[in-house]
Amino acid sequence: MSVMIEKSKPWYREPWPWILMVMPVTAVVAGSFMMWLAVSTEDGLVEDDYYKKGLTINQTIERDQAAQSLHIKAQLMVGDDPAHVRLMLQGGQPGTPPQQLRLKVLHPTRAGMDQVVNLTRRGEGYYEGEIKLLGAAKWRLILEDMDKLWRLTGIWQVPKDKSVALSSRG
Repeated sequence: MSVMIEKSKPWYREPWPWILMVMPVTAVVAGSFMMWLAVSTEDGLVEDDYYKKGLTINQTIERDQAAQSLHIKAQLMVGDDPAHVRLMLQGGQPGTPPQQLRLKVLHPTRAGMDQVVNLTRRGEGYYEGEIKLLGAAKWRLILEDMDKLWRLTGIWQVPKDKSVALSSRG
């Protein structure tokens, strides 16, 4: 009686070792990518001194209420030139309107991309300023007078919005 011995294949020709290795190899590749991503990108803080910023919240609320009591509203517009912004200001104290306004353009996550734009009065309630080109994001806007007596806020979705209404939070 003769027994036939089946010749076995080497392990690397079998499908099961490869199937079992797929998940661990995938985890190592994904983990390596995540490690590279964590090391190569900056962890920007939204606010460096969050504690002191939190203590000044009452002053911020007072500035919002001041803008509301003065019935101040603004409309920010961007024309064909995205580096040039125009602002129409309504309301405020009777008399001479401020010569300059400050517009803070704040990125939602990267403080290094924030800008401060000085807007100069060009006519009755009409202000203009130059701004650096902005990337696509929901930028937070804060408009204030130079004495920081009042402020208006708004959200600008770049490049979708060509105009943004700024108002007090009251």
